[in-house]
Amino acid sequence: MSAAENRYDDPRRHDSRQDRPLAGLFADLARETTNLARSEIALAKAELSDKAAEAAGGVAYIAAGGLVAFAGVLVLLAAAVLGLSTVLAPWLAALIVGVVVAAVGGILAYVGKNRLKPENLRPRRTIGTLNDDKRWAESQLAR
Repeated sequence: MSAAENRYDDPRRHDSRQDRPLAGLFADLARETTNLARSEIALAKAELSDKAAEAAGGVAYIAAGGLVAFAGVLVLLAAAVLGLSTVLAPWLAALIVGVVVAAVGGILAYVGKNRLKPENLRPRRTIGTLNDDKRWAESQLAR
């Protein structure tokens, strides 16, 4: 039997992790903590980029709502012009169309505003994993 094979059969051999000095254990803890922090930062970056895409969608709705509301204002102005030029039904029709267009624009702007609420932009997964990590660390310290 060779010396390499003999070392595995030696009953006096201990797990090297049990024989490690305290400084080595703290070095491992520091390294693993750094790795955990890097992983959490990477998760936060990924989630925040997703939230930025959602925010861009909300901004697009606000812009679309603003454009539609602006078109409604233009129609209302046309209704005022028609109302001044003739006191008959054409101005009333233009006024009704203008109010409807302005209402649609307001609804679109409201939807876009709701998409930009802070609770919709919160990185929930990252917060959840950080809370899990905190509970794990507390349970490890309690031992």
